[in-house]
Amino acid sequence: MKIFSIDIGNTTTRFGLIVEDQTKYTANVLTHSLQEMDNGLSTALKDVYLRKDSLDGIAFSSVVPAATKWVEDILSMTKFSVPFFHLTCENCPIPINYPNPQEIGQDRLANAIGARILYGIPTVVIDMGTTVNFDIVTKNGYEGGIIAPGLEVITRYLHEQTALLPQLNPKELIVSTGMGKTTIEAMKIGCVVGFDGMIRSLLDCVRAEINQLGYSEPTIIATGGSTGILPQKWLEDIEFNPDITLQGLAAAFIQCKKG
Repeated sequence: MKIFSIDIGNTTTRFGLIVEDQTKYTANVLTHSLQEMDNGLSTALKDVYLRKDSLDGIAFSSVVPAATKWVEDILSMTKFSVPFFHLTCENCPIPINYPNPQEIGQDRLANAIGARILYGIPTVVIDMGTTVNFDIVTKNGYEGGIIAPGLEVITRYLHEQTALLPQLNPKELIVSTGMGKTTIEAMKIGCVVGFDGMIRSLLDCVRAEINQLGYSEPTIIATGGSTGILPQKWLEDIEFNPDITLQGLAAAFIQCKKG
């Protein structure tokens, strides 16, 4: 099936065409600009149709309430008449082992669905966006996870909560030294090495918890905009999948339609 997936995040909205678990097209726009989202969504859908990729459906998730209804209205009024699906805890096709499922971000549910269907169990998804989310999937379905500050939050906070420290670009944080000779270099080391250490410590905690549940070593999947700064030594431990959220949304659509 051909599913057009839309993941509305706090900072970035990501579109993608998913065909039989494979990503054929992606695009990113800024979430805070409804005009840019409108143009991006319209352009993406037109591009899909110009390439004669007839869609079986559209699936979306949103962690931005202000954008949710807007997208639903756009999809309802679009001339591309295909069914659309909004993933929530009520229609999630995998079990949710969580006291208050409505608290779970829809993107986290999409990650869990993608992880379970594409990688099996147990699985941990580390989504490195505005926040860093760890999501755990076992035979019980979605188990829960961890929420921590992302690189953008860390760098912005350093600037906003001090008088003299400058604003860093989260996309320009690669460092090759452990001793900063300028303020910016020192900040970059603190952010990158500290971020690396935070991820590692949280992952150790999650692995220990999964082990207590009686499982062997989980599959670890990393996604999100900050994965590019992770050191090469991580490559042996982690599978990188930039599209697992979009793939999870497509899988949720298919499962629910079968349902």
